[in-house]
Amino acid sequence: MTQYEQARNGTVTDAMRRVAERENMPVERIREELASGRLVIPANRRHLAGADGGARLDPVGIGRAVSTKINANIGASPVTSCKEQERLKLDFAVRYGADAVMDLSTGGDLDETRRHLIASATVPIGTVPVYAMIVDRPVEELTCEQMLATIAKQAAQGVDFFTIHAGVLRRHLPLVTKRKLGMVSRGGALLAKWMTYHNRENPLYDMFDEISAICREHDVTYSLGDGLRPGCLADASDDAQFAELETMGELVARARDAGVQVMVEGPGHVPFDQIEMNVTRQRELCDGAPFYVLGPIVTDCFPGYDHITSAIGATAAAYHGASFLCYVTPTEHLSLPRPEDVRAGCVAYKIAAHAADVARGLPGARDRDDAISDARANFDWAAQFALAFDGDRAREIRDADDLDADSDYCAMCGREWCAVRISRDVARQTDAARRVDP
Repeated sequence: MTQYEQARNGTVTDAMRRVAERENMPVERIREELASGRLVIPANRRHLAGADGGARLDPVGIGRAVSTKINANIGASPVTSCKEQERLKLDFAVRYGADAVMDLSTGGDLDETRRHLIASATVPIGTVPVYAMIVDRPVEELTCEQMLATIAKQAAQGVDFFTIHAGVLRRHLPLVTKRKLGMVSRGGALLAKWMTYHNRENPLYDMFDEISAICREHDVTYSLGDGLRPGCLADASDDAQFAELETMGELVARARDAGVQVMVEGPGHVPFDQIEMNVTRQRELCDGAPFYVLGPIVTDCFPGYDHITSAIGATAAAYHGASFLCYVTPTEHLSLPRPEDVRAGCVAYKIAAHAADVARGLPGARDRDDAISDARANFDWAAQFALAFDGDRAREIRDADDLDADSDYCAMCGREWCAVRISRDVARQTDAARRVDP
C-alpha cells in the first residue's frame, strides 16, 4: 500500500516516524494528517530503499501541520548545462535549504540526468514527464501509449512526485484567448497544442485512472500541475485559472480514491492583495490538499530580481495556507539558473518559509531567532555565524572589515556609536544605581 493507504489503515511507517522526528511532532499526528490528505510524504519505494546503490531518501512531510517546505527547480536545457552541472545545482540546492528538487531537463540525455540525480539525492525528486515525451518527436505525434510508458519508466526509476497537467481541459482553452500573456506553463501549452491538433480531450485527464495506477504501484505523489497559471499580474485570478482549479479539485478526489497521495500546484503571478483569496479558494476546492505555489510573483517589472518579488508573495502565501514553495531565481524570465542563482533562490525562499512559520506561531519556529538575538546582545560573533542560516556569507561580510574576532562593535557604527554596546552599559549603570538606592 501507499503511505496514504497505510495511514488510513492505521499503520505507522518508518517514513512517518522520520517525518515526526524531523518535525518534533507525535507520530500519530503525522499519520492522521497523512490519512486526511492534508499532508503528503513524497517517497517512491525505490528511492526510499536506495535501489541500485544510490542515495536513500530522507523522507519529508509537506502540509500545514508541519513546517513550510521549499522546492528548487533545476534541469538542463537544449541550450546549456549537462548532468554534472545539474548535480552541482542539486548540491547547492540541498546545501542552501531545498527540501525537494525538481528535474525540469529539456536537453541532453534526460534519462541519464534523471537517473544521476535520483542516485545522488537524499531529498525527494520531482519531474514533469511530458518533457521527456517530446525529446525525439513533435508533441502532435505523441500517442497515449507513449505517454503512459514514459510515466511508468520514470516511476520505476524512483521519481518521488510527478507534475501532471491533467486539469487543463478543451473547454478551458477559449478562456485563454482573453489573456495578455496566454499560457506560460510549458506542460500546459504542450498539451493544449496536442488537444487542438487532435480535436480531443486532454489525454492525461482521460487516462487519469491509468496514471494513478502507476503512481500507486510505486507510491509516486501527484503534484497536479497548473497549466493555466497566470504569467502576469493582468491575467491573475481569471476565469481560465479558476476553471482549471475546479477540475483539479475533482482530480484530488479521484487520486485519493485510487490510494495516491496528491498536492496541487498554484499561481504564478498574483498581485499581493489577491494572494489570500487564491490560497483560501484552493484549500476549499481541493479539500485541504497541500498547496504548492510558484512564488507568487507580486510585480512584473523587476527582471533580475524575481527571487525577491516572488519571495514577498511566497511569504504571504505560506502564511495564508500554502505548504510548499517553489523557488524563483534571479534568472526567471531571462535564462537557465546557474549554481549561484540556485543558491540565491533557495536562500530567498528559506527566508519566506521561515518568516511565515514564525508568523503563524509554529512551535519552535522562533527558537533560532531568539538564540541569535542572544548572541548579538553578547557580541558573540562565533555563535552568530553558527546560528545564521548562511554563516559562511555572514562571516565573509564581517571579515571584510578586518576587525578583531571578539570586538564589541561592527563597522556600521564603530565602538563609540554602537547602540547595543551603549544600551548594555546603560543597563549595567541603571542596575548598579538601583542596588545603591532601591
